[in-house]
Amino acid sequence: MKQAQRFKLIRSIIFSALAVVVFLASCQAQQNAGLKESAKGLKDYYSSYFPIGVAVAPSHLLPGAPERELILKEFNSLTAENVMKMGPIHPEENRYFWDNADIIVNFAMEHNMKVRGHTLCWHQQTPGWMFKNPDGSTVSKEVLLNRLKDHITQVVTRYKGKVYAWDVVNEAIDDNNNKTYRESQWYKICGEEFIEKAFRWAHEADPDAQLFYNDYNTENPGKRDRIYNMLKKLIDAGVPVHGIGLQGHWSVNGPSEKDLRDAIEKFASLGLKVQITELDVSVYERNEDFSVRKPGDDAFTPEREQKQIEMYKMFFRVFRDYKNVITGVTFWNVSDRHSWLDNFPVRNRKNYPLLFDQNLQRKKAYYEVVNF
Repeated sequence: MKQAQRFKLIRSIIFSALAVVVFLASCQAQQNAGLKESAKGLKDYYSSYFPIGVAVAPSHLLPGAPERELILKEFNSLTAENVMKMGPIHPEENRYFWDNADIIVNFAMEHNMKVRGHTLCWHQQTPGWMFKNPDGSTVSKEVLLNRLKDHITQVVTRYKGKVYAWDVVNEAIDDNNNKTYRESQWYKICGEEFIEKAFRWAHEADPDAQLFYNDYNTENPGKRDRIYNMLKKLIDAGVPVHGIGLQGHWSVNGPSEKDLRDAIEKFASLGLKVQITELDVSVYERNEDFSVRKPGDDAFTPEREQKQIEMYKMFFRVFRDYKNVITGVTFWNVSDRHSWLDNFPVRNRKNYPLLFDQNLQRKKAYYEVVNF
């Protein structure tokens, strides 16, 4: 072999070897990047926007619970799904049950997570004794307000400095456009005064806590305006209301982007913080006839999946656009393994409303939410 040919062959071998080295290095870099990317959770993708929370039960947080590691990886804020509501935490007039709420708060403190308190005053899950005298008759306005004050003071004081925000009053506005306030026992006995009092007492118990009014269908123009008018009235009276919670129990067909933006802007115009407090996206149409089960009702079909992906993508695009006023987004339940929508509005009909599937794996919608 001539010397020139030998040189050419050697050079070819060297270049081929270098190409292999570069290729392997590139593969390793991509693998390392992939490992780094997979280590990120929702809270990391949104670290420059707002906290990402989740509603939990104490059982989710116990060692060995399948949800525990997912919660730690993906979220940095916790809300008690049920155990801080009045019935579970204050079952009898002279008895509070703190154990379950303490588990959630202590877990959050241990892992440097925020806690939203939910909820101090609601028309549901209120223990029957709250509205009754010992003889079974209905209590007076004075008695009921005193009981509410005691409840709020005890609960907020216990978690002072640990719970950064409270849903003080939940769902006090009626769905009927011809009415303002829901005709709950609170309203029937106390009138609208209980709302103002609840906020003032919560503020007295923890002046540093952020106090929210929380409701659903806040994007519906009629209900939105009634909520706005109530909040403006409270703010004008000097009541310490700091934010509005848009529950976000939405579906594959709504709300529209316009209605959502209009609601955020209208509430923000009052100087209020806005939080999405109970986010899920049902795969069923809002206007479906729920009285009749149709073939495929319980199936997470590709069509439903795609609609859900598009809605989640739109919602989070809007949330990012309003990062200056939105101070938190919380999902209502951890994964499709269990959701309150599995039994509402149709019992035992599986819903798939969250970003994690029944095996606690990320769904396609997850990647659209973090791909921006």
